[in-house]
Amino acid sequence: MKAESLSIKGIVSVLGTLAVCVSAGFLIFVYVATGRVDLALAALLYMSALYVFMGLAMFLIRKKVVLFSKKLCYTIDRMMDGEKEPPRSFEKETLLSRVEHKLGRLFAMMQEREKSLDDEKQSLQEVVSDISHQVKTPMANLKMLSSTLLETELSGEQRTAFLTTMDGQLDKLDFLLSSMIKMSRLEIGALTFTKALTPLYETIAEAMGAVFLLADKKQMRIKFECDEGLYLPHDKKWTAEALFNILDNAVKYTPAGGQVSVQVTKMEMHIKIKITDTGRGIAEQYHSQIFKRFFREREVYSIEGIGIGLSLARKIIMLQGGYIMVESSSGAGTTFSVYLPNT
Repeated sequence: MKAESLSIKGIVSVLGTLAVCVSAGFLIFVYVATGRVDLALAALLYMSALYVFMGLAMFLIRKKVVLFSKKLCYTIDRMMDGEKEPPRSFEKETLLSRVEHKLGRLFAMMQEREKSLDDEKQSLQEVVSDISHQVKTPMANLKMLSSTLLETELSGEQRTAFLTTMDGQLDKLDFLLSSMIKMSRLEIGALTFTKALTPLYETIAEAMGAVFLLADKKQMRIKFECDEGLYLPHDKKWTAEALFNILDNAVKYTPAGGQVSVQVTKMEMHIKIKITDTGRGIAEQYHSQIFKRFFREREVYSIEGIGIGLSLARKIIMLQGGYIMVESSSGAGTTFSVYLPNT
């Protein structure tokens, strides 16, 4: 008989049978060894009292085990029913309290994992909703333009104008989808950053080069101060992407003839990249919202943009252990300070 297959009742039965056999053998031995009936009776009384005590102890132990099992099943049932937190016993250091504590930790881990899955699901739903909403306008414009080209007699000049407009809508659509794909891959952790000790000067210069044509077109001045020998462990491609998004906003929302300056300062724990413009500024009430995906102030709806650049920039910097601070007020320009860890 395997010990694993025995119930508590079966164990008690086996122990009882063994006790009776041992007692009988012991009494026979005492009587044969001494030949005295009184000693055999005294041994019988002593062993009877001992067995009564052991039986009582076994009864109490069995009762305790049954109670423990019931409480344990009750705790597990509460967890299965979706209780926010299973009950725990903190008054005494008992086996049940220890098991409940372990179950509580397991339950917390399960809840955390469930929350994480729910957050990912919600994030995915938001991304799908955002893409669908943002794609709707350029797609409607393209459909309208293509219908006009197909159904209306137009001059060569008019056709060229329509095609130019369509090309602009396609560029907008391409930029939107590209940005959304980047953001989605960052949010679900599908991208990994490869940090390498490279000159920060080159990374910032790459980002600035992408906005130079627009700045030159608006006759803006760009100042850049950075030690060419300053090396920083960072992902060059994605850091340049983040800085480009901030610089692009600075150039876009600064009037013609304005200025954008980039200043790099080495600090004890971080490298600070300070990007300052002389543009229209951001009202303080919007400081906590500008990093939200697709957020744009009503006052800038007339300026080309979709409101995803700062959200993408912050995500990239945060995933490298850094953060972004903003200082601005309406009509007084804006300063974004990007902090990246030295190590």
